[in-house]
Amino acid sequence: MRFLLSLFVVFNLVAVQSAFAYEKTGHRVVGELAERHLSDAARRHVREILGNQSLAEVANWADEMKSNPDEYWRAANVFHYLNVPEGQTFENTERNPAGDILRAYEEFTATLKSKEATRAEKEHALKFLVHIMGDMHQPMHFGHASDQGGNRVKVMWFDEVTNLHAVWDIFLVDKEKLSFTEWSNFLDKATSEDIKAYQNATPIDWVHEGLAMREIVYNVGDRDFSWGYVYKYRPVIRKQLLIGGIRLAGVLNEIFAD
Repeated sequence: MRFLLSLFVVFNLVAVQSAFAYEKTGHRVVGELAERHLSDAARRHVREILGNQSLAEVANWADEMKSNPDEYWRAANVFHYLNVPEGQTFENTERNPAGDILRAYEEFTATLKSKEATRAEKEHALKFLVHIMGDMHQPMHFGHASDQGGNRVKVMWFDEVTNLHAVWDIFLVDKEKLSFTEWSNFLDKATSEDIKAYQNATPIDWVHEGLAMREIVYNVGDRDFSWGYVYKYRPVIRKQLLIGGIRLAGVLNEIFAD
């Protein structure tokens, strides 16, 4: 009842939140964790491409560039997500001809591997890759097209009306009140066995993981989220941030192996 009354009062005051996975803090965590696990060769190549910028510094670039009026950036919005209709599988779903997050991952890694790509092209690819590796480990980026990946699923977060996507982008991360370096310090405790297992998974595996998590996350119950929801999903968000960073490091180590 509290949810329904609050929603009625403030519904018209709440804008649908943009699909920025993990918002700024979470993306920086993924970049920082990856940087800590780069090989020497990968670290050298990353510095050649980015100069003095760290992976954490560029992690939100792909979202920030959405304000660029150039037609490319309007078209590039599809690079942040992949939709599979409810009841369907990734394998039997027709892919978006305009692109999706998996195709973007494939294109950007190919650019970074290319001997013909310019430094500017590689910089673009690397900055985008850092960002979408965060996106690929946030389950709402495999959400339903019909509700814009949970952006149209209204929920209560303590005393605030928001949406399901924003809960996973922003609120579960920010509830910890940690900087991205504090987050990284707390999370960076994976064993060598964990790291190997995380990095052995393929991008198709990541998609299947995201789709499996999506089905759990969409079970919103009475839509009244508070400490019980935080308790339930805090371990999940922590693990997804860690895995995203470790896998990004693995991808870059493979691309830039000498």
